[in-house]
Amino acid sequence: MLDIAPEKVAHVIVRAREIDAKVGTWDQEGDEASSDTILEARSGDATEAELRAFIAGLNIDERISQVALAWIGRGTYEPEDLEEAKETALAENVTPTESYLLGIPLLSDYLEEGLDRLGISVEDAEDGIL
Repeated sequence: MLDIAPEKVAHVIVRAREIDAKVGTWDQEGDEASSDTILEARSGDATEAELRAFIAGLNIDERISQVALAWIGRGTYEPEDLEEAKETALAENVTPTESYLLGIPLLSDYLEEGLDRLGISVEDAEDGIL
């Protein structure tokens, strides 16, 4: 059983997509950052800070389920091995979960695929987010 509401996973998916969509800064040296640079990846990015805080605010079971779900989505574990994936995620929990998850390339894709592989509708979960 997944120990996190699909809507919370959808929140992470949507925010991770926003971060992935950002591009390198295009300002020249000496330019001031302006509000029209929302698509630029900058240090101190509010979207990433918000996502980090959101993940850090989840309880341990929810954070472990997020990691297990990402692993299922990338094919490290099969859906029927969810409990084993959660046990492994808990045993290997040495890095803050938000840092670990945000360090995974294609995080949003893996979480979405994980939900799908567990038979949970991503579209239904995202309805309240978008």
